[in-house]
Amino acid sequence: QVRLVEYGGGLVQPGGSLTLSCAASGPIFSTRVMGWYRQAPGKERELVATITGGGTTNYADSVKGRFTISSDNAKKTVYLQMNSLEPEDTAVYYCRYSNYRSIDSWGQGTQVTVSS
Repeated sequence: QVRLVEYGGGLVQPGGSLTLSCAASGPIFSTRVMGWYRQAPGKERELVATITGGGTTNYADSVKGRFTISSDNAKKTVYLQMNSLEPEDTAVYYCRYSNYRSIDSWGQGTQVTVSS
């Protein structure tokens, strides 16, 4: 069982930066993928970025060059550094964990609002 809690959401002006954290409890295995997803009002949840246990990362085209996903295995925490934020980035951001087999966990989400 893996429980995920997101931190770091808030209100930021366009062009600003924000860093989200996802703290995991329970065992985290090497064979895994963790990621950030987001869902704006009236839209489907979409992938933002993923990182595997081996450190391989993947990003949605809309955030490439602006967002960086990273992890601290000792702290069992995944981060999403967001730079050059745009109003289109406004959404609830969710953390996800999967071991590719029996576990697929989601956090409760944290609100990110980009507005003047």
